[in-house]
Amino acid sequence: MELFSNFPIWAALLAIVFAQVIKIPIKFLATREFNPSLAFSTGGMPSSHSAAVTALITAVGIVEGVSSTMFAIAVVFGVITMYDASGIRRHAGRHAVVLNRLLSDLQHFIDNAKDWKGKEDYQKRKELKELLGHEPSEVFFGGVTGIIVAFLLYPLF
Repeated sequence: MELFSNFPIWAALLAIVFAQVIKIPIKFLATREFNPSLAFSTGGMPSSHSAAVTALITAVGIVEGVSSTMFAIAVVFGVITMYDASGIRRHAGRHAVVLNRLLSDLQHFIDNAKDWKGKEDYQKRKELKELLGHEPSEVFFGGVTGIIVAFLLYPLF
């Protein structure tokens, strides 16, 4: 029963629901298109990821205090989540746009393949951002760096 009285969980979950549902009227006001399925889709305005983590951060700050370890954990979790939502996921979306465009342009490409050798390199392709993640060694040394920084900073507090 304690779970049902956990304010941070409820704040985060309700923020997700609110952010997903509010996408419907926002889209309607912007485009005059009523699309209830937006409540169950990814992307769009506002980000339910960001809403959830900022609600969680705020609730933990209220309950535990902004100097607590739990608040610090929530903030770091939130920053990472929001960075991913605006960075890696955004680039994945751009990749999807390009892939969709490739599918629709395939027939056009086949029709114009005779002139391919005469085209400049920049006309043949547009490079996508390829570095979206890390190599295992980069992850390992990032973790080691974080541990070292934490141990070096701890005596200052």
